[in-house]
Amino acid sequence: MGRYKQIEEIVKLMNDREHIRNTSIIAHVDHGKTTLSDSLLAAAGIISEQTAGQKLYLDSWELEQKRQMTVFASNISLAHNYKGQDYLINLIDTPGHIDFSGAVTRSLRAVDGALVVVDAVEGPMTQTETVLMQALRERVKPLLYINKVDRLIKEIRLTPQAIQSRFAKIISRVNSLIEKYAPPEHKKDWQVTVEDDRVAFGSALHKWGLNLSHMKAKGVSFKDIIEAYSGEPEEVAKKVDALSKKAPVYEPILDIFCEHLPNPLEAQPYRQSQIWPGDPNSEVGKAMAKVDPKGSLLMCISTIEVDPHSGVVAIGRVFSGTVEKGKPIRMVTSHQSGAIQQVYMSMAADRVIVDRIPAGNIAAIGGISGIHVGETIVEQGIETPPFEGLKYVSDPVVTVAVAPEDIQDLPLFDKVLHKLTLEDPNLHFTINKESGEYLLSGMGELHLEVTAYRMQEAKLKVKISKPVVIYRETISHDYQGPPVMGKSPNKHSRLWVTLEKLPDEVIEAIKMGKISEMQTRDERQKILRTQFRWEKDEARNAIAIEHTNMLVNRIKGRQYVEEVLDHIKSGFREAVHTSVLAKEPAYGLKVNLEDIQVHEDPVHRGPAQILPMTWRPIWCSFLLSDPKLLEPILSFECKVPNNFASAVLSTVQKRRGRVLDMTTEEDMMIVEAEMPVAESFGIADELRSSTQGRAFWATQFSRWAPVPEQMQIDVIRQIRERRGLHPNPPRAEEFFERE
Repeated sequence: MGRYKQIEEIVKLMNDREHIRNTSIIAHVDHGKTTLSDSLLAAAGIISEQTAGQKLYLDSWELEQKRQMTVFASNISLAHNYKGQDYLINLIDTPGHIDFSGAVTRSLRAVDGALVVVDAVEGPMTQTETVLMQALRERVKPLLYINKVDRLIKEIRLTPQAIQSRFAKIISRVNSLIEKYAPPEHKKDWQVTVEDDRVAFGSALHKWGLNLSHMKAKGVSFKDIIEAYSGEPEEVAKKVDALSKKAPVYEPILDIFCEHLPNPLEAQPYRQSQIWPGDPNSEVGKAMAKVDPKGSLLMCISTIEVDPHSGVVAIGRVFSGTVEKGKPIRMVTSHQSGAIQQVYMSMAADRVIVDRIPAGNIAAIGGISGIHVGETIVEQGIETPPFEGLKYVSDPVVTVAVAPEDIQDLPLFDKVLHKLTLEDPNLHFTINKESGEYLLSGMGELHLEVTAYRMQEAKLKVKISKPVVIYRETISHDYQGPPVMGKSPNKHSRLWVTLEKLPDEVIEAIKMGKISEMQTRDERQKILRTQFRWEKDEARNAIAIEHTNMLVNRIKGRQYVEEVLDHIKSGFREAVHTSVLAKEPAYGLKVNLEDIQVHEDPVHRGPAQILPMTWRPIWCSFLLSDPKLLEPILSFECKVPNNFASAVLSTVQKRRGRVLDMTTEEDMMIVEAEMPVAESFGIADELRSSTQGRAFWATQFSRWAPVPEQMQIDVIRQIRERRGLHPNPPRAEEFFERE
């Protein structure tokens, strides 16, 4: 404990729920989150004030320091005195790059507030909107910090009035996003304004910061700030240093955390219905609303770390009860039990062992095997539904084939891949059954590049293919003919199915987790009937969901259906997990079981008979419904000086991109466009060279769209050949069964 001066004070403050603030720092990449965090840690005595801004303490991994880019979310706790009262601030610094947005989603489950950091020159960017949307979905209250104000003075040479005008535009844009994404009851009262001190500004690199109250209290004006940056370099350095001592950036930031963010007692009651589907009047529901440290333990895991010494360490928010060493627990979604072997406080890369951590705090626990991100932890003997699933803003859309260079390294390969996919659920690892390839899918090129670096760190030498795009397969229209029959291989059982396109709003609800297999049948039926107007029987019999595909059981009055239903579900999952056009996942299918004949002898209705009987008619009807290949589309936003705009437009257009909007902001052009992921590889180098490094851009997953008609056949052939399949997809007749 000796390394951190405040540990004993922090442990004591953990029990004072009124004065706890759980918050994260969120922003677009390179807008200054981690640099700002340094100053907050210096204020708490964790690092020296001299190194703050350069140390990037919460970027504790070597590659993060080398690239000056956050990859992992990092937790730390610090104490702050505000108006004579001690507060505990549990802080999470999050990544800004879209490829690591999954870590932002996971972190926001654990906090009640978020500081949105915006570059004063670039303004709110694509990822600013994405992370703010993620926060508001989780009912996390936002504050605003406008960073890099020194750039407005040194680079753009704005007057005090022009600086304030720039601030007003940024605040207006952020408030329009809050209006768009905030829950209805908070669309107005969560708006940020300068007058109520929920907006601060400054330079995290130069360690000064202010809000309206601090400007008045310290007698600092915009004219004084501009004056600090005028003169010779040595003189400017002295004046800026004096400004950072007079108006240190940590003061307004930590103060607005204490003043304007809710404590757990205020936040959990209104967050509860959004993140936990249980009965608020149950014992667990009441304990959660009261943040009761004496109630039943309820914890949501947001981060997993695999430590060579401590083993698997799970980090998450304690919503009720207390985590203590030796406490028996149950994992709700994985249906496993265990006991907490160790309790830690996370201090960036370090962990401090403590005896207990009560409700309202973020805790780390060790010694529980089989745990995963999003898991719900409860005390033994307590029955409760799990927390709502984490809703990621993007799917893994880029894949590489990966294999150990030396076949003898297969055990290490297996161990390392298990660790990486456990820590990062946005990495998907599969084995191609046809080719035997090991396939690793991620959110983008950078995500997979960082993963490859982590493999090297683990002393694992691997061969990695060039990245390829993940596609989806869907149908153009509902299947038009009579139900398609599938026979079991022994011809003793038969199944009839039809196929429809799921409505877009139902697909979106599945993606958002509003409809899932985690729900009870009654819960799912209620949502499908009330929100999507499904017939009672149809809604009642939606029996399986895989990705964005649904299985509906319309069979009535047949024997042995229940005995084979699990096998039918497995066959459905197999059919949509690798569909028939190019072995890519199916998208937005509604598979209807219309009728069945099952052999009375159990010997003749095992999985070897029922699975092919299920996927063959699904694929047949799929091929009869004008199938299409869908490709992932990125939204693209670029801010560039007007004289380089043509270079950006040229880059977009030659990559099959489509310009959606172009707006002018002073001497900058803002280009909004979209382009296929398949055409986006290498765009960073091209934009840098064609704009002399003057372009600021961001991309993020937008939607799935049909591959252009003239390209469909070629793309399908390329995918199939890469997988070692016949270049042409099968015909429907190959799966058609006759009576």
